[in-house]
This record gives sequence, C-alpha cells and structure tokens, in this order.
Amino acid sequence: MEQALGFAFRWAHVIFGITWIGMLYYFNFVQTEYFKEAEAEGLKDAKAKLAPRALWWFRWGAMFTFITGLYLLHYLKAYANFTAFGWIWMGALAGTFMFLNVWLIIWPNQQIVLGLNGKSGDGPAAAAKAGLASRTNTLFSGPMLLGMFGTGHSGIAPSATAVGIVMAIIVLLELNALFGKMGPMASVKGVIHCSIALVAAFWAIFAFV
Repeated sequence: MEQALGFAFRWAHVIFGITWIGMLYYFNFVQTEYFKEAEAEGLKDAKAKLAPRALWWFRWGAMFTFITGLYLLHYLKAYANFTAFGWIWMGALAGTFMFLNVWLIIWPNQQIVLGLNGKSGDGPAAAAKAGLASRTNTLFSGPMLLGMFGTGHSGIAPSATAVGIVMAIIVLLELNALFGKMGPMASVKGVIHCSIALVAAFWAIFAFV
C-alpha cells in the first residue's frame, strides 16, 4: 500500500510540476515579451482576462507540486541520510524557494500590477519585484530538474561538502531575488543561458568536490 501511494504521489508531483513550470516558462518566454509589444487594447484585454487565469494555474500548480514533494521527501526518508539524497535536497531547496517566491512575491505583486482583488500600490515597483522573482525561478528550474533526476541516474554520489556548497549558492541566489538585481537574467536568452550554466556548475561541484 505504501509503495502504491508513493507511486501515486510521484505521478502527481510530476504532473503538477509540469503545470507549474510550464506556466513559468509561458510567463517568462511568451507573455512578458508579448506585453512589451502589444497594442494598448490587446494589452488591456490580456491583463484583464488572460493573465489572471494563467496566474491561477501557476500558483496552484506550485502549491500542489510543493505538497506532493514534501510527502515524497518523507516517503524516501531523505532526512535520514543527507548525503545519499544530496541531489534531491538540492532540488528540494531550489523548489522550496521557487514555491515561496510564487506565493510571497510574484502573486502579491502581480495583484498590484493587474489591479486584482482590490490591490493597489506602486505598479512599476511591484512589476520589478515580481519580475526578478520570476526570473530567479526560471534560473532555478534547471537545477531543480537536475535534482529530481540526479539520484539513481547521474552515477554521482556527491560529498557532504559538495551538497553544502551547492545549497549555499542557491541561498545566495535567492537573496539576490529578494534584494538584488536582474543582471544577465533581464533577457530571455540571458536567463536560459544562466540556468544552463548553473546546472553545469552544480554538476561539476557534485562530480569533483
């Protein structure tokens, strides 16, 4: 029974994750770029009808990906051997920050930008905060996926030191999401290249440290 439940949660974790990350990529690669070029009438209609629907799927995809992930950490007893599950802990930390960014930064600030639920405030400042958090989530998405597949498929058993270094880097990048700047992540190509570079760097640290 426990094994069947674990399998069901794995399936749910993946399908909710596809929904969440699919919407994340849509926002960063499609909608944001469209909003820069849209005519006033089209932009108004998209903000009123399209963006709120997309944000609903985005935030609840994040919620249920996080909840099912918590169960899987317990199911795998990942807390019992930190090093053995180093790949998973890397992905879990990145995913947790991504989840928190969605609910505590992106969604509250997007409500201000779009004028949803009676929220008002400094629209440009709110857009900048949401944008940086969203770009950071895009940056983290590659390493998070690497963490999901690393255990059992990479052939690498990372050292405790390597896991600690990688997790410290993730924390520093999250601090940048809270207090820093967009930097090279400002463009779509830039954030894609940064994410790929981060994946390569984490793999190298796990393989050689």
